[in-house]
Amino acid sequence: MSYKIVIAEDNTFLANALVEKLSFFKEDLQYMFRARDGKELLEKLEKKEEIDLILMDIKMPNMNGIEATQLIKKRFPNIKIVMITVFDDDENILQSIQSGANGYLLKEATADELHKGILDVMKGGATMTPSIAMKTLKILQTAEVPQYEENENIKLSKREKEVLEQLSKGLGYQIIAEKLFVSPSTIRKHIENIYKKLQVHNKIEAVEKARKHRLL
Repeated sequence: MSYKIVIAEDNTFLANALVEKLSFFKEDLQYMFRARDGKELLEKLEKKEEIDLILMDIKMPNMNGIEATQLIKKRFPNIKIVMITVFDDDENILQSIQSGANGYLLKEATADELHKGILDVMKGGATMTPSIAMKTLKILQTAEVPQYEENENIKLSKREKEVLEQLSKGLGYQIIAEKLFVSPSTIRKHIENIYKKLQVHNKIEAVEKARKHRLL
């Protein structure tokens, strides 16, 4: 069986490198097309025949890979998505998982590793670069460790709670701004205030602490 593969990558050099890796396995991987950002990807998916799997970059203009994954999983739930990126920081990993991605590979993966990862996902499993798997395990382990004082009094405004609720769903600034009918810069300011009030440094910590204090 040949699986139909799409690449979402704004960097032409890196996109061509992925195409070359796929070309070694033409008997079961069929490269269909490339999109340069999430918006273009969605437009092409609406017009093309059924696609099996998308190799999704995270950092792209117009609409990034995490935002695109969220929308694709709603519109095309049968399409598998593997994030393939140079970024291995904690926030990107968690957001990718929350968005519904089926795997997370670094762009340095070899052709064989990419091939195996795609087949694992198409057979119902998940794929993850070993170093990413270890980071994910550590994120999950430390997420339950923090203990907060019960008498810690945290007060968020109604709008801040609305923004935090959207953050907990893994949504990006642009999508949150559209949902709440404000500008992305306004959302960014709200998030800065939320971080300050919760005394945290990223979205993962903010959502976790908010849930501990029943703010979500």
